[in-house]
Amino acid sequence: MPNTAMNSLPTIFHVFGVVTMGFSALMATCLFTSLAFDDGATLAFFQGTAITLLMGFLMFFVTKNAPKKISKQAGFLLVTLCWTMASVFCTLPLILQLPGLKFIDAYFEVISALTTTGATVLNGLDHLPMAVNLWRHELTWFGGIGIIVFAVAVLPILGVGGMQLLKSESPGSVKESDLPPRIAQAAKSLWGAYVVITIFCIFSLHIVGMTWFDAVCHAFAAMSLGGFSTHDANVGYFNSLPIELVLTFFQLLAAMNFATHFLALRKRSFSPYKKDVEVWGMLIAVLGSCVLAAGVLWHNNTYPDFWLCLRHATFNLVTVATTSGFMTQDFNQWPIFVPMWMLFLSSISVSTGSTGGGIRMIRTIILMKQARLEMFKFIHPNAVKPLKIGGNVVHDNIVTSVTGFIFLYFICIVILVFLLLFSGLDFITSFTAIVACFNNAGPGLNLVGPASNYSVLTDFQTSVCTFAMLLGRVQIFSIVILFVPEFWRK
Repeated sequence: MPNTAMNSLPTIFHVFGVVTMGFSALMATCLFTSLAFDDGATLAFFQGTAITLLMGFLMFFVTKNAPKKISKQAGFLLVTLCWTMASVFCTLPLILQLPGLKFIDAYFEVISALTTTGATVLNGLDHLPMAVNLWRHELTWFGGIGIIVFAVAVLPILGVGGMQLLKSESPGSVKESDLPPRIAQAAKSLWGAYVVITIFCIFSLHIVGMTWFDAVCHAFAAMSLGGFSTHDANVGYFNSLPIELVLTFFQLLAAMNFATHFLALRKRSFSPYKKDVEVWGMLIAVLGSCVLAAGVLWHNNTYPDFWLCLRHATFNLVTVATTSGFMTQDFNQWPIFVPMWMLFLSSISVSTGSTGGGIRMIRTIILMKQARLEMFKFIHPNAVKPLKIGGNVVHDNIVTSVTGFIFLYFICIVILVFLLLFSGLDFITSFTAIVACFNNAGPGLNLVGPASNYSVLTDFQTSVCTFAMLLGRVQIFSIVILFVPEFWRK
C-alpha cells in the first residue's frame, strides 16, 4: 500500500472506532427496550453492546494521537471499511439471539438494513423479540442518511476534516449551493430535516391505526426507504387504505432531496420543491406509472374493479419505484409488464440527496437531454448549444462522469446476474434479485418475490446479493475505485 494510504491508517481506525462506538450506543437503545418489555433478548443485546463498545474504544484509544487529516484515498477506504466492517459488529445481537442463524445470513440482514434495501432472510417476524425488530429498523433508519454523513457531523469534534468523506459517500448527492457552507453544518441540516419528517411520519401512522411500536418501525423504514416490517405479511398485514396512503406520501417525500426539504422547512415555503427539477421528474414518472399500471391490472382482470387496481398498483409501484420495498400484494402474480416496469423505475426515479438508490433522477435527466442534444447537433452540426437543466449549464465533465457511472452501473449488474446464473438460479430470479439489491429496492420476482424472501438462496448467492447491495449504496465508485492502480499513486 502506498505511503499516503499507509500513513492514514491510524486516522482511519481512529474514526472507525468512533463509528463503532456509535453503533454500540444505538445497540444500547435496543438493550433498554428489551429490559423494559422483558422480551427475552436482553442478554444478546448486552453482550453485543459490550463487545462493540469495547472494540470501538480500543481502536479509538490506541489511535488517539493519529494525524488529524484524511486524504482522498483514505476517505474512500474509510467509506468501504465503515460499510463492510461496522456491519460485522451489528450482526452480534442477531447471531446471539437467533440460534441457527448463519453469519452470512445475519450479515445479509444487517447490510440490507444499513443499505436500506429491505430484503430479508428472516421468517417469523411477527414473533421476533421486540428489541430485534427495533434493531433491524434502527439500522435501516440510520443507514438512510448514511453512516458517513453522520460521521461528517461529528468529525469536527475530533479535529478531523470531513469534506473528503462526504464526496466519497455519494458524489453529487448534496446541493452545496443550497446548504450551509461548512460541511459539518450541512450534514447536521440534512439530519435535522430527516428527524423532523420522521417524527411527523410516526404520529401520522399512529393516528391512522398503527400501534406506537409499529408506527416507529414503519416510519423508520419509510423515511429510509428501507421497506422492513415487523410482520411477515409486511404492510399487507394491516389491510388499511389510510396506512397505505400515509406510507405512500412519506415514501415520496423520502425519495426527494433532503436539501430541498431543509430549505422548505427553513423558508416555510413550497418554492424549493417547485424549483427542483428532480421532484417534478420523479412525480411525473412515478404517479403517471401508477395510472398505467392500474390500467394494465384492470385490463387483465387482476382485481374486480379499477379503483382496487389503482389502490394496489399505486402503493406497490410507489414503494418499489422509490426503492423502499414495502408490499401489500404478491405482485409476482401480476402481468409481468407491471413488476418489471416497477423495477425499471427503481433504477431511475429517486432524487440525489434522498435515502433511495439507483441511477438517480438527475443522471437520468442529464442523459436524456444529452441524447436530445446529440440529435440536434446531428441536424445542425455547426450550432453551439450547451446542455442546460433548470436554466443552469451542465459542463461536459459532468456529462462524462454521468456517462461513465451509468456504464459501470449496467456492467456491474450484468456481471452479478451472470454470477447468479452460474450458481444455478433461473434468469428471472437472478436478474430481478440483482436489480432489486443493486437499487436497494428489496423484493425481486420468482423465488425472491413478495410472497417469499432471500432465505431460499445459497450462501454463495446470498454473498453476491450482499455485494450488490453494497455497490449500489455507495454508488459504485467508492468501492470500484479501490481496485484501480492509478488511484493509489501519488
